[in-house]
Amino acid sequence: MTHGSAENGDGVTVTAMLTRAVADTPDAVFLRTHEGDLTYREVERRSAGLAAAFSQAGIGAGSCVALLMHNSLDQVLVWFALMRLGAVHAPLNTALLGDRLVHALRVARASVLIADAELLTVLTPVLGRLPELDRVIVNGVPGDRRFEDLADYRRGTDLAPVAEVDELAAATMLFTSGTTGPSKACVLSHRYLARQGQLHAKYMGLRADDVLYCPFPLFHIDAATLTVVAALACRGTAALGRRFSASRFWEEVRAFDASVFNFMGATLTILWKQPPGARDRDHRVRLAWGVPMPEWQRGWEERFGIPLRQVYGLTDGGIPVYDPVDGPRKPGACGLVIPEFDVRIVNDRGGPLPSGSVGEIVIRGREPGLVMNGYHAMPEATARVFQNGWLHTGDLGTLDDDGYLTFEGRLSDSIRRRGENISAYEVEQLLLRHPAVLEAAAVGVPSELTEEDVKVTVVLKPGTRLTPEELHAFCRATAPGFMVPRYIELVPVLPKTPTQKIEKFRLRQDGITSTTWDGEARQR
Repeated sequence: MTHGSAENGDGVTVTAMLTRAVADTPDAVFLRTHEGDLTYREVERRSAGLAAAFSQAGIGAGSCVALLMHNSLDQVLVWFALMRLGAVHAPLNTALLGDRLVHALRVARASVLIADAELLTVLTPVLGRLPELDRVIVNGVPGDRRFEDLADYRRGTDLAPVAEVDELAAATMLFTSGTTGPSKACVLSHRYLARQGQLHAKYMGLRADDVLYCPFPLFHIDAATLTVVAALACRGTAALGRRFSASRFWEEVRAFDASVFNFMGATLTILWKQPPGARDRDHRVRLAWGVPMPEWQRGWEERFGIPLRQVYGLTDGGIPVYDPVDGPRKPGACGLVIPEFDVRIVNDRGGPLPSGSVGEIVIRGREPGLVMNGYHAMPEATARVFQNGWLHTGDLGTLDDDGYLTFEGRLSDSIRRRGENISAYEVEQLLLRHPAVLEAAAVGVPSELTEEDVKVTVVLKPGTRLTPEELHAFCRATAPGFMVPRYIELVPVLPKTPTQKIEKFRLRQDGITSTTWDGEARQR
């Protein structure tokens, strides 16, 4: 990056970054959605106006404001207004309902909630269970006298000054995806948000002429920090889609004039299975980044004309590993550990393991604020994840002598079968080697012999045919017996979060169904 003051750590907050950007390029486009564009100057002025109105309503430093909003210009403006005041912003998953929505709001301990009018149908039924909510502000027509209208907060002419904040104070709470159970709220500091955006711009080689397109929600780090703040860091444009749609993806890429986009979960798979077309290369995208990287990466790159780059990271700990944009890459590796982080592979007692050994990935920043402050209102969970100055990721990996990290699965995503610990990730990789398999998820289900049996849920590639018997035979021929799944279920789609992560807890809840194929039953 060319903006030395931010890179050197002077005033490392998103608000300070915006002030510098307005001084540098006030009329460049900062935000783009289907609603239109906003320049850097417009974002600063509008967010400062909202901040003044929020301040008059009693929202200030340390106040927690939850958001239940779809991607929009308004959501970013509200977020920037809250950061300007030193308030804490807690964006919620818009797919939450009932108990899960109540859980998130209780964990956040928000006193104010700002919600899109169209989401009141899920909010209203649970309001009686949330006495700690003092105020509900609606973006759109409230339709209920109990609620305030966000439009009223936009009408003022005052502009709030920038509050003096501790860079390491809480700025945002982003919730873990909850694919394995109840979500935890990661408390992220002002410095975390700023530095993660700056580092992403640096190690992805982002430029001022880049348009960073993200179809994922702003309650996720990819859209918030690695798109909006990264665009701010490189003086580029952040283009936000409302939600990921396979049928609209390339249309949005072209409409937004995107040059960079990110992928996660099943994104590449979903795009890959769309019928090839004459417009597959009709775009100006020069780079796509994300996880996971499929085995058919080269075929994807050749079809769409876009180089793919991988990273390793998590909301809790930021992004400590990047696939080199210009340097050598290693097949299967996530990338290189960047100089701002330390990464180790440790055993179950926290001791370091030698190069090439599989163990838990632990990370720490070499400067303050590169990882989360902790889990909000969960001191025991925070103490478990932070040990001796290292953040324990719960991920398994290997680290080679050159500093390349390879992801090997989740520590907790193991299946205990007849005395063997089986990596669900390895089972899934085994299945994905079959030419007819598009997606696969492995979970443990209760066994009559105690412990667990392996169940796999599989989505086939369009136009292919494969029976459970044939897939079982493939596994028997290519894997040790203890890894061969007992149960196989073929489905059209896997349950996923809005960010396209497979919801394994739902697969465990489903257990054995009437359509589950049982390999042992066939052998009796």
